[in-house]
Amino acid sequence: MADVSGLIERDRIRRGWRYRSAVAGRVLLAAFGGYGVAALATAFLSLTLPMVRSEAVATATLLSFAILAGAVIWVFAARTLTRAAIGLALPLALLGLGLWIALALSPAGAPA
Repeated sequence: MADVSGLIERDRIRRGWRYRSAVAGRVLLAAFGGYGVAALATAFLSLTLPMVRSEAVATATLLSFAILAGAVIWVFAARTLTRAAIGLALPLALLGLGLWIALALSPAGAPA
């Protein structure tokens, strides 16, 4: 019986490290991925919101806090770390493409 309890304890320790590394991965993804989504959304919305540029920047900046919170919630609500990463990669790609198009179509051009 001592062998079985030793195996169970080793399995618990191994699963503990897997769980901890999965949580650490989610924390890193939430921090950096969420910041990336919020930053791209801010830049995109600053160029595309139909209002005076200063008001558009202020509105986009305020919205970025909600976007960041939503990204963090998504990362920790997703079933797997891979699904969370894909769930952030798609908005990142779409926002990046939208920002690229918005900068190309902007009458003032790209900022200096």
